[in-house]
Amino acid sequence: MVDDGSYRYILSGSLLGVELKDLRSEPVGYMGVKDMYPLDFEEFVGAVGLHADIVQALREAWTQRTPVDRFVHEKMMELFRLYLVVGGMPAAVSRYVESNNLQEVMGVQQDIIRMYKRDIAQYDPDNKLYIEDIFSLIPPELNAKNKRFILKRLNENAKFERFRNSFLWLTNAGVAIPVYNVEEPRAPLLLARSRNLFKLFQSDIGLLACQYAENIQLRIIKGDKDINFGSIYENAVAQELVAHGITPYYYNNKRRGELDFVVELNGKVLPIEVKSGKDYESHRALSNVMACSDYDLPQAIVFNNDNLHTDGKLVYAPIYMVMFLERSHAAPAHYKVDLSGLQ
Repeated sequence: MVDDGSYRYILSGSLLGVELKDLRSEPVGYMGVKDMYPLDFEEFVGAVGLHADIVQALREAWTQRTPVDRFVHEKMMELFRLYLVVGGMPAAVSRYVESNNLQEVMGVQQDIIRMYKRDIAQYDPDNKLYIEDIFSLIPPELNAKNKRFILKRLNENAKFERFRNSFLWLTNAGVAIPVYNVEEPRAPLLLARSRNLFKLFQSDIGLLACQYAENIQLRIIKGDKDINFGSIYENAVAQELVAHGITPYYYNNKRRGELDFVVELNGKVLPIEVKSGKDYESHRALSNVMACSDYDLPQAIVFNNDNLHTDGKLVYAPIYMVMFLERSHAAPAHYKVDLSGLQ
């Protein structure tokens, strides 16, 4: 049936990444895989009614490295904080658009988290306790000082190999985003990856926010100074990068310090710092890495709450402009080798 083209089949589901692992054989050459993610920030603002012309104007400001109109900037920051609460899960976004009721949105999000936990028990009964413990530890671990996932908080004698399958399940199920440490910010980053050192983010920022204290939603939207936005901002950035097909890593060195993210973009390594406070221009680790002649990094980005400006190789960009970090498609897609001299 597949060979003669009589039928086309579409498989979809929140746990398809897990289901496909159990196939005895895959129809290689006949099956294409499309990864689906929660709505990214650009998709979210479109869903809540922001005109496409505004997004285009913001994109031009990003490209030209020019500040955004102050009123527009403040509204975009408000929209970004709303995104931190609602997130990108379609059911949650739909409920917000229909009702503007954050309590109802949180109810949808809590239902999704309960379904995740039921799926854990259904699809991996042998490791369900490990997986659920890891999933439940993501919010407090991200709120810790270094945000790195500490296995000993699961078990005093925990070894990575013992829990490896549980982390893989959460990743394949699209529930968690692992961000691995790299020893050096050099391309290709994959070769410098440490498999045992990582941060673990949730796949949707709204699901993360709803697991924090109740009644925090309006405080987040209003930018309450008493809230630690660091972990929330970082989760949103990790989610955005993954949705754009960019693999995030982080860098940590005892002498130079730690970078929140390093990514490989269009053949170059790009360091990214995420700052939620006023002292965003203070970044010892980033300054150390950018000053290192061995790395010779052409540019770095510091996402923060302020308007866009540059300082040498450093681009200070408002946090919502993370939506414009994407791969370039300028590379030639077609190439035909010239064999005329061999004939």
